[in-house]
Amino acid sequence: MKNTWAHFFTGSVQVTIQGRGTERLVNACLRNGMTVWNVRKIGEDKLTFFMLLKDVPRLRPIVRQSECKLSFGRRSGFPFLLKKTFANFGFLLGIFLFLAVVFLLSNMVWGVHVQGAKPETEHRILKELKQMGVEKGAFQFLLDPPEIIQKKLTDRIDTLTWVGVELRGTTFYFQVVEKKQPKEPEQIPIRHLVAKKKAVITDLFVEEGQPLVSVHDHVEKGQLLVSGIIGKEGQTKFVPAKGKIFGETWYKSTVVLPLEAVFHVFTGKYVEKHYLSIQSFAIPVWGFQKLSFAHYETESQKRPLRFWKWELPIVYERVIYRETEQVKRSYSWNEAFQQAKKIARKELQAKLDDDASIKDEKVLHAEKENGKVKVEMYYEVHENIAQPQPIVQGD
Repeated sequence: MKNTWAHFFTGSVQVTIQGRGTERLVNACLRNGMTVWNVRKIGEDKLTFFMLLKDVPRLRPIVRQSECKLSFGRRSGFPFLLKKTFANFGFLLGIFLFLAVVFLLSNMVWGVHVQGAKPETEHRILKELKQMGVEKGAFQFLLDPPEIIQKKLTDRIDTLTWVGVELRGTTFYFQVVEKKQPKEPEQIPIRHLVAKKKAVITDLFVEEGQPLVSVHDHVEKGQLLVSGIIGKEGQTKFVPAKGKIFGETWYKSTVVLPLEAVFHVFTGKYVEKHYLSIQSFAIPVWGFQKLSFAHYETESQKRPLRFWKWELPIVYERVIYRETEQVKRSYSWNEAFQQAKKIARKELQAKLDDDASIKDEKVLHAEKENGKVKVEMYYEVHENIAQPQPIVQGD
């Protein structure tokens, strides 16, 4: 009979009949719609054949009406395989539990090694790692990626210059470079102090050198302020001029600000979903709720799973969907004007040194064109205008 492989799922059994009228018994089976194949005569009054397991109950009444004896031989198919499986359920359960335990242990952290750090720094690093969940017994796929752990450690511990994070198998390795103690200040070469821009002198604080200007003097860019040559003629010497020369300087700034703008902001709502990915095929394992966000941004973290010392082609992926909303910002003329002034002032402060200050500001021009506000500002600034200039031969 062809396609006997299709009978695997229903099951089949080998039947042996012996006695008078074996052929009539087989014909009776066929007349009753039973499926019979591989009929073989193995003796004068004995033959074998195969039939479906589901037809066995219908065979027994036919046998009782004949003069033959019935016996069953080889059994095959899914029902018998399932029966054997249940008979050995304890063994199969043990194998499954063993593989599950090995899999879990392979994806846990069993070691945290810190190298290159002082004892007190190492203790602090281990304490911060524990707060991040990086400790023995933690699941690797629930931890941040190494680059995120590296950034958090660098941000939280100010004594670290650099820290390398590497996950090898089930062990985290941290290579630490600590900040060195500040070196002694370098020897300053002999030099002058000159003006880096045009200004009116307001204050002088000269530590070393010969000042050549005074308060209220108007100086040009490059003009000598403090000389590195001191002493009387014939008894001069060269020194590194040091000090701060504050002057009144001027800046001009232009800001263009639209009266209407559209941008997206986070609402604070988010949804987490977890997947097991094999190449491009992803199987959801947690977070089955449907996204109800109209607008959102996606953040994804991927971790390959391990079995013993081998990396599996299975990736644990954590995806965070953060809801955003569209916000339309509209300014009135006065609001846009005030905001433009704030922006101009903030941009200027970002350019100035820490010891500089804005003394006065004036609006040179303000206009509205094409739905935008254009503001030109003038600033009066008090700042250190001195910059070093090496003394060359001939000075």
